[in-house]
Amino acid sequence: MTDLLQSLLQTGALRIAPADRPFWYTSGTLGPYYINTEYLYGSREKAERFLEVIEREKGDPLRCPSVLLTEVRRNYAEDPTYRDVMDRIAEVARREIDLEAVDYVSGGERRDWFFSLMAGELLKKPHLLIFKDLGAVSVDPAGQVAPVERLDGKRTLHVADLVTEASSYVRAWIPAIAQRGGRLAHAVNVVDRDQGGEEALRAQGVETHALIRIDDATFDLLRKQGAIDEAQLRTLRAYRADPKGAMRAFLLEHPEFLENALASPDAREAERARLLVETDPYGIVKREA
Repeated sequence: MTDLLQSLLQTGALRIAPADRPFWYTSGTLGPYYINTEYLYGSREKAERFLEVIEREKGDPLRCPSVLLTEVRRNYAEDPTYRDVMDRIAEVARREIDLEAVDYVSGGERRDWFFSLMAGELLKKPHLLIFKDLGAVSVDPAGQVAPVERLDGKRTLHVADLVTEASSYVRAWIPAIAQRGGRLAHAVNVVDRDQGGEEALRAQGVETHALIRIDDATFDLLRKQGAIDEAQLRTLRAYRADPKGAMRAFLLEHPEFLENALASPDAREAERARLLVETDPYGIVKREA
């Protein structure tokens, strides 16, 4: 886990906020860390370039898989960080899962594809790309692409970049496979945020594994390595125990933080601060009668 944790830090895939300056999330909430697992593709720049390729190609589902597969094969050969992550995924799958009973490796649009396509390659399984509209196409190890309408009795191993509460699985990926008569039977997630996703997947009958779990042991290791200080460690532990309560306490103790964000010249920060005021997720905004 130590090597993977170092890769998360070195690529910027895991960023820890100063204890007195939590990050603004797009939902208008706050948190002490960001995870952009796709940066394990090698760097933020490489990940953003691959996302551009996905955006450009996804409108043609019968061309898209071959183009993406060519990209990840090249990156696997060239980038040691990405190669290490992919080899770990394949190792977990071979060790923990009866691959003879797996018919496809699946991945959902978009960030799963960073890892699921190459996993299919390494495990010598056809890959099932699931789109946000629940459309699906397969690409086999020879590069042959075909639309997938039926999966009668077929079982998939889903590879994802990140699991938080497993909402994408429950809302999209599991139903997309089930409606075709198949079953999403296994999941390997690169990162598990340890916020209920594993339990939610098991409730759906999915056997789940992760390369790394963001939990108190991970935070302790970060502190031991000197990557964070004591104040950050306390904030991370408090947030993991009670995300809403920890950030509510922070805002009550630091009212100037929200005031400064609302007046920020950074348009994105100000917009997220306004969203917090409008939705009041922490129950701290005083509303006029």
